[in-house]
Order: sequence, then C-alpha cells, then structure tokens
Amino acid sequence: MPTTLYNNITITGQNALSQPVTQIYKGFSTVNTTTQNFKLYDFELIKQDLLNSFYVRQGERLMQPTIGCIIWDLLFEPLTPQIQSLITQNVEAIVNADPRVQASNVTITQYDNGLQVEFSLKFTPYNLQENLQLKFDQSNGLSSSTLTL
Repeated sequence: MPTTLYNNITITGQNALSQPVTQIYKGFSTVNTTTQNFKLYDFELIKQDLLNSFYVRQGERLMQPTIGCIIWDLLFEPLTPQIQSLITQNVEAIVNADPRVQASNVTITQYDNGLQVEFSLKFTPYNLQENLQLKFDQSNGLSSSTLTL
C-alpha cells in the first residue's frame, strides 16, 4: 500500500505551473513565533535557510573560516567599487552554495545606517524567480528582509 509523505500544493498567478507541485523540502524554524507550529516547507524553508546564512559572520563557524557573510565587517567602510565587488561575490557565493537556488543581478546600495543588498533569487526545483532585499543596519544587524514576486 503506497503512502503519501507530502501534501500536494497548487501555485496560482503569473508563475503558475501546469500541474500541482509536491512539497520537496520540509523543515522547521523557531524564528517566526506567530505560527502555531514551527514547520516550514519549500520556499519558506529555503528563504529561512538563506537568512540564517546571512546572519553568520564570516569566520564565526568553527573549523569553517570561509563560511558566512562579510558584510558585517564592511558596514562602517566606505562603499568603494572594490568593496561592492567583494560583497557581490560573497552574496553570490552564499546563495549559490545552496543547490536549491541561484542568485543574479546583485545590487548593493548604501543608506543612512547601513547597506542594502538586492538580488534576484531563482528557485531551481520550481523554475520560479523572486527578488530579495536585505538591509544590513549598523545598529540593528539584519534589520529587514523583503521578498517580492
């Protein structure tokens, strides 16, 4: 007797697929306390995994000095073309380290209290693309993230 392990979900809108999509990725997160359970699936899980990677400062992980985000060490530096290039390479490396997504069109802008990083995020299993905007604030850390279709 076959057992269904995951529920089927249907995506509607301009990025709609012609058939229902089976949930591929399943996990949990205790970051968002507004939900009744801590379960995350597919897109939400991938986004949370990426945010977790951006919260880690490069060199913080034991025995893995190349893992993490360099933006934390560059927040107070002037945004020169060299710094922009380093940040762009680091953002692409962080995102592309996850085989479920790919980054493109990385844009770094400076604002009053920090840096804003915006890039296109392609979810490879679903062939969907979204824009992700992260604000790294000098006093609040990763202050906000916005995901738009």
